[in-house]
Amino acid sequence: MSLDRRTFLRRASLGAVGLTAGAQLSAADRAPTLPTFDERAPEKFWSAVRDQFPLSRQLTYFNTGGLGPASTPVLARAAEITRQLQEKSEHGHALHEGAREILARFIGAESAEIAFVRNATEANAIVAAGLKLAPGDEVIFETHAHPGGSFPWANQEKLRGVVLKLFEPATDSSDNLARITALLTPRTRVVQVSHVTAPTGIVMPVDAIARLCRERGIWFHLDGAQSAGMFPFSLHAIGCDSFATSGHKWMGGPLETGVLFIRRERIIEVAPTLVGAYSGELDFLPGELKLVSTALRYEYGTRNAAAIVGLGEAVLFQERIGRARIAARGRELATRVRSGLARLPSVEILTPMDAPSAMTTFRSAKLPYDQLFARLMKDHAIRCRPVSEQKLNAVRVSTHLFNSPAEIDALIAATEKILRNA
Repeated sequence: MSLDRRTFLRRASLGAVGLTAGAQLSAADRAPTLPTFDERAPEKFWSAVRDQFPLSRQLTYFNTGGLGPASTPVLARAAEITRQLQEKSEHGHALHEGAREILARFIGAESAEIAFVRNATEANAIVAAGLKLAPGDEVIFETHAHPGGSFPWANQEKLRGVVLKLFEPATDSSDNLARITALLTPRTRVVQVSHVTAPTGIVMPVDAIARLCRERGIWFHLDGAQSAGMFPFSLHAIGCDSFATSGHKWMGGPLETGVLFIRRERIIEVAPTLVGAYSGELDFLPGELKLVSTALRYEYGTRNAAAIVGLGEAVLFQERIGRARIAARGRELATRVRSGLARLPSVEILTPMDAPSAMTTFRSAKLPYDQLFARLMKDHAIRCRPVSEQKLNAVRVSTHLFNSPAEIDALIAATEKILRNA
């Protein structure tokens, strides 16, 4: 942007900060009061957590892997920021920086390495389109990649002639490193994996894959749509070059919030395909556009500051509960799902029984997956997710911090009843 425009927007943003200072203070005062966690009686604590969600009590919700509900503190924060900004018709762009610092801490990165985008799909697409690839260059990813992870590369196959090489993810996570290694050639430029595969909840050995790619000089991109908010991790510790996630899944942020991470020293290697105000400086026309040195170059134009602040609030909400505690709860409930369903005749569990994820995918030869999904929803108000990818013909159950053992037991009982009468 020009110097004059940049100065104007900075002053306007400072005004917005003043407008919302009261909202920031009151939001801290409104932080939910939760009971002390007691390992001897944990359900009291988790029941209080559930009370923070306006999600209908008439619905048993097991689809966080598709869309995670936001808590009342998150919704209230976003609504208040929206109202305060609208009182003076300001954009509130300066408010992004506080949220950026919160998200950087949450995923183990620097704030300069983070751009706010609409979702993981957009973040994946920025990396796929921005890397300098030539016809014949190879990109490796798994067949269980979500459309938001596979479509951007399929588009580059059409536009630039890159070669896509796919591997079937192994249920034994450690085998996936060998499957990737077997596909490597001198033309391999990019390896992408889902941190947690969306169809079946397999957790990839991302640390080992990062080391492999670093040794070979290959770009390693991590699709974290199913991991951020499910369990703690550090991107700097993992060692990936870039990362994408959606805030409106396991983190419980507002709709259309996402995060793109690119390691600081490699930002220059991902050309932004869309730029605008905040991407850089262009003092006069005609002139030279000088991109900013940080990931802000991918965060162009006016954004919904209230949603971004709401995403920061969602992270703070998880931190108040305890990230390790949330991860343990999700795994505990997933173990209950797997153990209960495994006892039912004709049920096949596709997710590894010991997978450290909070998702479980299953199917039955007695009933097509779409009918089982529909019956669970129509007859029992249990919302899961049908899994049609790669003809898996299954149903996926996501267990998160607002779910309970009683809901798990209801799911198992409902599945047993449906299959018994099939």
